[in-house]
Amino acid sequence: MSRCVIIGGASIGDYAAVREYLKADDYNVFCDSGLRHTDGLRIKPHLIVGDFDSHPKPDLPVETIVLPCEKDDTDTVYAVKEAVSRGYSDFLLAGVIGNRLDHTIGNVSILLMLAALGKTAKIVDDYSEMEIVSKDPVYIEDKFPYFSLLNISGKAEGVTIKNAKYTLDNSAINCDYQYGVSNEVIRGLSAEVTVAEGELLLIKIKRDRQ
Repeated sequence: MSRCVIIGGASIGDYAAVREYLKADDYNVFCDSGLRHTDGLRIKPHLIVGDFDSHPKPDLPVETIVLPCEKDDTDTVYAVKEAVSRGYSDFLLAGVIGNRLDHTIGNVSILLMLAALGKTAKIVDDYSEMEIVSKDPVYIEDKFPYFSLLNISGKAEGVTIKNAKYTLDNSAINCDYQYGVSNEVIRGLSAEVTVAEGELLLIKIKRDRQ
């Protein structure tokens, strides 16, 4: 089955950087004001979801799910749940990291939700890639100048980092002491990260903010 791409309404400053991740057979879901990114991303929606409080309801020949404004799920969370119910297991989210910290944290938490369901997911923005790391090794190429490991779910033990400036061997990273920020891959190698128990948010920095 193809991958599901979820497009939110947060700002995208570098469309070319996001387009590099897109594939011709992606199933594209646009959430409310995410529709403003259709031209910049050069893709069309297969499904539109939203309460349309931040964008006019589109008049397009595309399946559209209109949500109430007052609800527990954000438009983005609803879109992800809908895609899961349709059988998608691989996700890419863009336009979900923005100026609203509450929405940003909520959208990052979607990665945890999908990981708990056994799905794979990645968030991309102008400057980074984000994904959840647990028992399966994750590799970071040296094209990324920095990477960070953050605990956002309560418990992460048996953390091992190899081929990086700052290595770890069977260590713990807790929510109240985030010492896994801004590590570096050893040039010419790929860093390897595993978490024996729990999970961490891996943020791979593509470039520094100008």
